[in-house]
This record gives sequence, structure tokens and C-alpha cells, in this order.
Amino acid sequence: MVLDIRPEKVAGEHFDVVVIGSGFGSAFFLHGFAKHRRARVLLLEWGRHNTHEWQLEHGANTDVKDEETYKSNSTKPWNYTIGLGGGTNCWFAQTPRLHPNDFRLKSRYGIGQDWPISYEDLEPFYCEAEMVMSISGDPDMAAIMPRSMPFPQPPHRMSTPDRLMKAAQPDRHFVMPTARARIATEQRPPCCASLRCWLCPVDAKFTANNGLMHVFEHPDVSVCLGSEVRRLDHAAGSIRAVTFRHGGKEHVVTGDFFVLGANGIQSAAIMLRSDLGGEFVGRGLHESYGWSFEAYLDDVENFDGSTITTGLNFGLYDGAHRSEYAAALVYFENRWPHGLRPEKGRLRQTLPIIVVTEDLLEPENFVSLDENENAYVTYRGPADYAVEGMARAREKLPELLAPLPVEKIADRGQRRTESHVQGTLRMGTDPSNSVVDRDMIHHKLRNLVVVGTSTFASCSCANPSLTAAALSLRAASRIA
Repeated sequence: MVLDIRPEKVAGEHFDVVVIGSGFGSAFFLHGFAKHRRARVLLLEWGRHNTHEWQLEHGANTDVKDEETYKSNSTKPWNYTIGLGGGTNCWFAQTPRLHPNDFRLKSRYGIGQDWPISYEDLEPFYCEAEMVMSISGDPDMAAIMPRSMPFPQPPHRMSTPDRLMKAAQPDRHFVMPTARARIATEQRPPCCASLRCWLCPVDAKFTANNGLMHVFEHPDVSVCLGSEVRRLDHAAGSIRAVTFRHGGKEHVVTGDFFVLGANGIQSAAIMLRSDLGGEFVGRGLHESYGWSFEAYLDDVENFDGSTITTGLNFGLYDGAHRSEYAAALVYFENRWPHGLRPEKGRLRQTLPIIVVTEDLLEPENFVSLDENENAYVTYRGPADYAVEGMARAREKLPELLAPLPVEKIADRGQRRTESHVQGTLRMGTDPSNSVVDRDMIHHKLRNLVVVGTSTFASCSCANPSLTAAALSLRAASRIA
């Protein structure tokens, strides 16, 4: 193992496996791969290794500004972290599974595209990913998303509004599943509910630093930091080598098998720079569509839960309406993004709510290259399907919240981003509808596997990181 090997030491070398990027997709793939076989592995990471201590000292997850790594025609931000561990550093650790019908949106509702795998195919790997991350969750969720194993940790403590909703809607309202520890593990203390999840002050949130360093420190793995991959060199239907830039110089390494796990923007840009375009490469960039609300409550106080987001309501999620407008997922917040209620004695009598709808993979939203062959994002906006889903959710929100003594619901506006870069290298059954197959292997380049949220075939309302981890574990088990 060499955690920060110099590029001169590997230039011209040959590896069994070359991995690009170190976020959820790559890290969980290597975790799963190492359980099945040994291989000489090189991992190329654009950023540096920022320890939890470094992040606390600098008040940042990384020293690389994501907005400086791409250009765009839109002011919409696409948030990601460049550094060892990628998005594991900055995520809020919300870990709901995708709904079973998310995988069959086209066949069930005639919208979008089906995944080439089912919920049942992925379920054992959801369990494995949840074990790795010590997920805290509500066992009642099995009524909607069947489980073959219990959650590793008990659920977080609900807020008072959550308890009222749960009593009235036990089959629709659940405690948010999360990789923020409810009880201490060997590596992590319990969540302190400081509401600073992008950089947990006590290190209760699962990250690569506290849960996956064994992947990067494995004796068969060399990690080359500060290395931006520019091209995949290919011939005769397979990838032969990777060209990467370090300190202004380009270097080349060869390999037998390649794992592309940068992120939805940068992975697509690497493919395009490598003359590996196609109808779907870079197309369908998306994330879920979010809106903020705040419900003023009559004599019911909030903010007594044990973590930042306590409740998840599926009352507006699945059903026949998805043939016309998007599913909506309702998040109950245990924080005050809009400030406390101003009336004397009623500071806590308010409930911040986030509503998120699914979106479609629109071809007008895509990644291309600028004049310097760097990533360029063209974004038109969410699909009408998502916008209509939000409009219907807004209409139905008072009925959904009927178990609570709601005085009024204030519209706090559209959220700029959900920080989930998805699509651009989607999964599918064949090249006519996708870039990679059900095992996440490129349809034509059979020694290239693409991991991470860039492979998502549809846009669920649910946070995507757990699914990205499970997909990688499944791919690793089948490929190894």
C-alpha cells in the first residue's frame, strides 16, 4: 500500500485494475472486489486526502472548488467534493432506499426508462451497504421496501410532529434512515444533532475517513493523489491505458481492467475527451427537484429529535399519478433553516419541510466539452413532469399534514440544488437505450465498468448515495 505514491513511480507501469475517482462508487466497488480476489490496483484521485481534523481546522471538505472544475450556461450549482473519499466527505448521510417501483417506471407507468435490474436484484447489496455504514433506520419501512435483514442500528428519536404523524399514518411516515450513528460504533460516536452534517464536528457521520480507509490502505492498492484523469486510451474494443495530469505534466499507465467513478459531470467529460461519445454519453444530467415549506403549528413544539432530519413521509410518493406527474417525498426537518418562529413563547412551534420530486433524464440537460476540453454543463431545467409533481404536492400538503395542528403553511421557495449529480452514463439493456449494462460494464468496451450515480437510469426522490454503494457492491461481486 502507498497512500500517496508519486506519479513518476507508476508512469509506464501496468496494473490489474485502474480506478478513477474515490467516492461512493469506486470505494464500495474496491471494498467488494477485495473480498473476492486479489489484484494490483492503482487509484487515481484528482484531489488530496483531507482528514477529518484538516476539514474541521479549515471549515471545508476539500481545497478544490467544485464550481471551478466545470463551466455552465446556468447559475444552478452542481455540488460535489474532489478529494479522497469524494462525496462521503460532504454528504448529509440520508440513506433511504429507492422504492421498488422506481426501478420499473416505464413498464408500470409508461414514463421514463426502466432499470435493467430490479429492487429484488439489489436488495441483498442494500443490506451489505447498510452494514458497512452502520445505518440507523425504522424497521416499519419494510412495509414499503421489503428487507431481508434488519437495520444495523435502531432508528433516531423522532420529533413531536413526527410522532403525531406516525400515529396517524404508520404505513406512510417513517424515521429517516441515516448513516449518522444513533449509538456509538468502534469508529464513530452517536450523532450530536449539531445540524452541521456537511462537516460533522464529532465524526458521527459515515465517511471514507472513518469507515473505508481499509480500501485505500490495502496492501495491493496504490493511491496517486492530485491526479486528474484526462483520457482513456482504447483500441480493438477495450481500454488499454489512462492518461492523467499531475503538476502540469501528463503521465500514462496501462491496465487490464478499468473503473470509472469520477462523478456524473467529470466521468462524462473523461469519456468525451476519449472519443467515447454516443447518443447517451453526457445526456440526461439530473437531480431531484426540491422545494422548501414551513408549517406553523398550534401548541406543538418541534426540534426535539436526535438528528438533523427525523421524518420521511411517503404519502405523495407512489401510485397511478406517476403516469402523469412525479412522485413526491416529504422530509421533516429537525433544524431551523428559516429561523425560529418570531412570536413570544412560540419559538419552536414550527416545522420546516422539504418536498422533493423525481425528475426525468431530459436530453436537453447534458455535459459537453468547452474550448479547453474541460466539462461544460448545459442545463435547461427540470422536466414538466417534475414541476407538475411539485405543484400537485403543494396542493395536497395540507391534507397530508392533517394529523398536525397546522395554522398555516408558508412557501419558502425552490431549493437551488439537492447536491446529487446523476445521469450522463445511464444503465440499460443495450446500446440503443444506455451506456452500460446491468452489471455497469460498458456495452462495447468490456473491460470498463462505470460506477456511481452517473449510471442511474431514472431519478428517484430518494437520496442516491446508498443506491450507488449497493450498485457497486453488486457489480464487484459479479465482475470479481
